[in-house]
Amino acid sequence: MAWAQRKVSTSEMLRNWVWIWLANMVGAFGTVAVAYLAGVLHSVDMNVGVQAIKIASSKAGLGFIEAFFLGIFCNALVCMAVWLGFAARSVTDKILALIFPITAYVSMGFEHCIANMFIIPLGMLAAADPAVVILAHATPEMLATLSMSDFIHNIAAATLGNIFGGSVLVALMYYLIYLRQPQHP
Repeated sequence: MAWAQRKVSTSEMLRNWVWIWLANMVGAFGTVAVAYLAGVLHSVDMNVGVQAIKIASSKAGLGFIEAFFLGIFCNALVCMAVWLGFAARSVTDKILALIFPITAYVSMGFEHCIANMFIIPLGMLAAADPAVVILAHATPEMLATLSMSDFIHNIAAATLGNIFGGSVLVALMYYLIYLRQPQHP
């Protein structure tokens, strides 16, 4: 929206996006490392590790187009949650405003690049543990998707979809409806 209002240049906006994306990647990898070192994959009778493999392999196994469009839906909902949070007046209102869009994106399996920066590497670590793999009934096909190339493929598609969903479907629409100054002849 700041770009649409010409408050920031295209290069400033892109630089900001890159730095935020990279910082989120570092944070996600750091969280994966702490979770791994804390033994999270073995908690709840190794069910956390089992679910990490299942979720990560399904996400990493998506085709580029599918992940892209799931990314559009995801960030449209995430950005709507942010806008609803801004519109809320109390903490209770903010919490209630966030619940439905975020629950929808998670329950429908939409692709969020930042969330995937956490769950796919966590699933990759879980797949390296033979005990977790056995409990997950992981097939060779499932395990094959837990590769660095499939991770990068998913993150690229989800990132592009998230950008389109958040920037075009939410921010640009809000700008066009509420903030754009009408052009008078």
